[in-house]
Amino acid sequence: MLEEIKTYAKITNLWAIARRYFVNNFYDGMLTVLGILLGFFVLILKGDQNSIDSSFVIFTGLGTSISMFISGLSGSYLSERAEQKKRNVELKRAMVISEVEEGIIEGETEIEEIEKAMLIKLNKRKNPKIITKLRKANKKMKTLQEKAERFASIIVSIINGGSPFLGGIIALVPFFFVSAAGLSVFIVSFIIILICIIMLGVFLGVVSKESISKNILQMAFAFILTLIISILLLG
Repeated sequence: MLEEIKTYAKITNLWAIARRYFVNNFYDGMLTVLGILLGFFVLILKGDQNSIDSSFVIFTGLGTSISMFISGLSGSYLSERAEQKKRNVELKRAMVISEVEEGIIEGETEIEEIEKAMLIKLNKRKNPKIITKLRKANKKMKTLQEKAERFASIIVSIINGGSPFLGGIIALVPFFFVSAAGLSVFIVSFIIILICIIMLGVFLGVVSKESISKNILQMAFAFILTLIISILLLG
């Protein structure tokens, strides 16, 4: 099972795709919940009330996170599935099918593909057994490709839905420990979000082999911009 997963991942370049989905959606999830937290935070700053019932914050953030999870999971799976069907239809159209006495065999298109892969010219009359074996191997490879793509679409869908949910939940952690959230609780949540953003920036810098500080600043810029705009508009 583990070897199959490794094979599927290698064929589809799964881990690179998974990293990209995780970072982007985890980041989106945190910023989305950050916007919700800022709405409550501004209410306290304006002096309308000294604290907010933590259950209001948790239920609002949790509901948003669940929506992002379902949206990311279903949307990614349906889009990936549609793309796979499209590729399969195009592949079948590209193949020429001919009927002979032995049954239905794939025609010149597949043989040309085999010849290109092996860099040799095959004679259908002199090498019927070789062609049959290569044709079966070609079918097996295409079946393996289809299985790998199905597996990758499932994993990517889970990550696409789970990462924004996780990002949103992490931002809500401080509110689970208090019944009423004051300014200090919100500030702790903002610090947690900022730390996660810094870690994402470090991760992207290591993966891309670019400047870590540059990646951190780029990701932190959206965080700071969200804070400023929300406080100015809502305040």
